[in-house]
Amino acid sequence: MSLRDQIIALFVLALPIASIAWTVTHEEVFREPRDWCAARSHDCRFLALRKFFYLFTCEFCFSHWVTAFFLAITRFTLLYSGWRGYLVGGFALVWVANIYMSFFGRLRLEIREERAEAEQKEAFVRRALPSRRG
Repeated sequence: MSLRDQIIALFVLALPIASIAWTVTHEEVFREPRDWCAARSHDCRFLALRKFFYLFTCEFCFSHWVTAFFLAITRFTLLYSGWRGYLVGGFALVWVANIYMSFFGRLRLEIREERAEAEQKEAFVRRALPSRRG
């Protein structure tokens, strides 16, 4: 693959990685298993088990494992062939995926803030205007 194609593949492959990592670690559909894992990450006796369960609560940590899965099924390498290409490609995918997740998290925060401001303005207008009931 040419370098141009590798860069395009890097930015495209990072999209599903970011999507999966964000969904598992933030979205409501996985809340119950994530809460269970969060509790186990604090309660387990063994350090290795605590760290294992923590993986499902942290988008950065989980994105490494999702990336490893995608590297295994796509055989994506970056700059080099062989294990060096997997290593460089893997860390590059994690980095780009986490940039995507940061953008998405910031966007959601801004949308939430705008929604809260709109609700405050609507409540103010409702209180300020007299009722028009006849």
